[in-house]
Amino acid sequence: MEYKTETRDKILDVAETLFTKHGYKGTSLRTLTSKAKVNVASVNYHFGDKKSLIRQLLNRYLSELMPAIHDSLERLNQQAHFTLEDVFKAVKGPLCSLNSIKPNGMSRFLLLLSKGYSDIQGHLRWFILTRYKKTLDLFVTSVRASCGEIDDAELFWRLHFSLGTFIFAIGSSKALTEIASSTFNQHNADAEAIIDRLIPYLAAGIVAEPNATLSTPTPSI
Repeated sequence: MEYKTETRDKILDVAETLFTKHGYKGTSLRTLTSKAKVNVASVNYHFGDKKSLIRQLLNRYLSELMPAIHDSLERLNQQAHFTLEDVFKAVKGPLCSLNSIKPNGMSRFLLLLSKGYSDIQGHLRWFILTRYKKTLDLFVTSVRASCGEIDDAELFWRLHFSLGTFIFAIGSSKALTEIASSTFNQHNADAEAIIDRLIPYLAAGIVAEPNATLSTPTPSI
């Protein structure tokens, strides 16, 4: 049993390295099995197929992250009043705690998540929306409670713009820190400090006035 667990973990570790570097589509099972020094039968035995492997890889982080976010948001919603920045701060702690799962765990998780969008891994989005629906619904409910009425479609775009900004900033935190240090003599721009800078920026973007040309229906001809 221990051997099987070791083999499974080794496949996941190698897959994580390859997927973060080459993406899901850019990594073949042949490359994965070669790097992990296992055969395809081992991958099929432990995961069934490549899609299931991808989902279980993300779930190593999600299974820790999402319950923590849910608890944090539930505590926030017990307050009589909270702001949109408070909602993002409630997510910050659980995200940063991913670094205790693996070194640089938060950045690695966000990179894996971003690959799911860039590689159009619809099954991964389905998996997250299905398994963690209650937490995602609670997050959206918390956002709405803190910022008033926003059209569903507009909120969709703004939350994904925010996610993209967050992924870029954290994924590029090392480069951004070096630039801030050499150009502005700022030496405290670690990932957590970057998140603290990001929160008011993201909150302002969520509640910004919508583009009038986009919200105005196109007249029929």
